[in-house]
Amino acid sequence: QGQLVESGGGLVQAGGSLRLSCAASGSIFRFLSMGWYRQGPGKQRELVATLTLSGGTNYADSVKGRFTSYRDNGKNTVTVYLQMNSLKPDDTGVYYCNAVPPQAPYWGQGTQVTVSS
Repeated sequence: QGQLVESGGGLVQAGGSLRLSCAASGSIFRFLSMGWYRQGPGKQRELVATLTLSGGTNYADSVKGRFTSYRDNGKNTVTVYLQMNSLKPDDTGVYYCNAVPPQAPYWGQGTQVTVSS
């Protein structure tokens, strides 16, 4: 069993920053690569950042150089962060965390990020 709870979203002006957090409870997530996904208005959900168990990261071209993600493997909970800088209106959407590839039963509610121009 597991649960994903995202937080940290909000309304920010273009050029601003936000840091998202994801609490991933359940032992399953300790042994999986994790990722941040986003779904913009009228768009499909896309993977924007991947964190591997070995500490490697991979970013979508649209966020490369602006977003940084890292994880903290606690005893019972994995916490995953997404530092977002130089935000653009195109970054607007609901942000979710999940494993990579995603574990369908565990999608959380996500956290809304809105970037105003």
